[in-house]
Amino acid sequence: MNIDNDYMKPAYTNTAYRKAAFKKIVDKNIRLRSLFSMLASTLAITFSLVLSGTAHAELPDFRELVKDTSPAVVNISTVTHRQQNTALQQQYGLPDDMPEIFRHFFGGPGQGGGAPFGGRPDRESASLGSGFIVSKDGYILTNNHVVQNADEIIVRLNDRRELVAELIGADKSSDLAVLKVDADDLPIVKTGNSDKLEVGEWVVAIGSPFGFDYSVTAGIVSAKGRSLPNENYVPFIQTDVAINPGNSGGPLFNLDGEVVGINSQIYTRSGGFMGVSFAIPINVALDVADQLKKNGKVSRGWLGVVIQEVSKDLAESFGLDQAAGALIAQVLDGSPAEDAGLVSGDIITKVNGETIYLSSDLPHQIGRLKAGEKARLTLVRQGKEKKITVVIGAMPDSGAMLKSSKKAPAEHNSNRLGLVVSEMSDQQRQQVGEGVVITDIESGLGAQAGLMRGDVISMIDNVRIRSVADFEKAVKNLPKKGFVPMRVVRGGQASFIPLRIQ
Repeated sequence: MNIDNDYMKPAYTNTAYRKAAFKKIVDKNIRLRSLFSMLASTLAITFSLVLSGTAHAELPDFRELVKDTSPAVVNISTVTHRQQNTALQQQYGLPDDMPEIFRHFFGGPGQGGGAPFGGRPDRESASLGSGFIVSKDGYILTNNHVVQNADEIIVRLNDRRELVAELIGADKSSDLAVLKVDADDLPIVKTGNSDKLEVGEWVVAIGSPFGFDYSVTAGIVSAKGRSLPNENYVPFIQTDVAINPGNSGGPLFNLDGEVVGINSQIYTRSGGFMGVSFAIPINVALDVADQLKKNGKVSRGWLGVVIQEVSKDLAESFGLDQAAGALIAQVLDGSPAEDAGLVSGDIITKVNGETIYLSSDLPHQIGRLKAGEKARLTLVRQGKEKKITVVIGAMPDSGAMLKSSKKAPAEHNSNRLGLVVSEMSDQQRQQVGEGVVITDIESGLGAQAGLMRGDVISMIDNVRIRSVADFEKAVKNLPKKGFVPMRVVRGGQASFIPLRIQ
């Protein structure tokens, strides 16, 4: 019987019938609500379990990785023997290596005599770091700063053995060192390909932070190809893995248990970890290690240019669409760059097809090349793209440095720029090259650009300045407004500045 239809019949005047029909409708609604409530609860629980299972499945499990790799990770401690000055030596600034007769008189180290003139016993200072074994016969990689100036290097293995290590070679520029211990059949790490490492990928560090052996921390790759101050030849891997003093030299693993980097530095304002760590790519490290083992030193490619970043204003002054590339501020005499015809003001945008986004990318690309190799450079010169092939040279032991020079007397005043300039002497030309020297600055565009007395102006708006006459002509031909590049040599270092014409 259809309850709804019966309820609508004229029999609704029957009170008992009406109550029974209403009760059936209410009971039916209650059962439906209960059914829907049960279905909703079941769906919610199922959805929660699915999400929980998915999240659990996506989070990596590092246990097997740590078990497999930690035996090849080592703890490194060093000892440096230092002879401490006596009080009298310190007072008068006498050297530690003064002749023996003076030690007798003044009570040098080991000569006794008591305070304040007596000698003091030798002092030992120990440092702590990490490393990892790369060959079964005992070769170990670590950071140069871990073992630098050490008189004794002790390597402690996972099985608690302690071995004296020999320093095979070290490279300060890449902060890498190769050690060797006298042992056989040692556990070794697997090495990966750091070029294939991707931002966002999980990585694991094992080391000895603050002396706590075999501490494991994990995180992700935050960025690649980072350049740090005074580290021109290492495109660092940036991670958020917790790295602290003692982790230096330790391995950075990917999820396949392969070493992809060597933990080297952290960015910190407190002295401790702040979420920004840097590792040397293993591809760079292995190349350096091979050279150290074979030759005892590292040879890097050399172009022979002084470069600077291309700012937005400089990009506009050179007519570039975007601020990218490495701007050549100076070409060194006798360098491969000079032989290939590169000139100041060229902006290198590619090396062997690899784009140069930042000026710091250029040393990375050139440094990995060998002397004698040819490199194809793509550059912008006076607004036009050019392709030049250069034969890479070997990095000299010490770079050529330009010295500051004296001013010459002949002067010229340019009211538009507010600069008083003079011709250069023969000595200046030998030391700095061509240009004119700023002898005085008045209020004007030159002062606004940050120019100083003693600066040498060698180029304005891509026009080379060899004399005061050249300078006067270049200033006269400047546009009425906009940015133009000006090459300035200050303190022996050349750079381009964007001169804003108003």
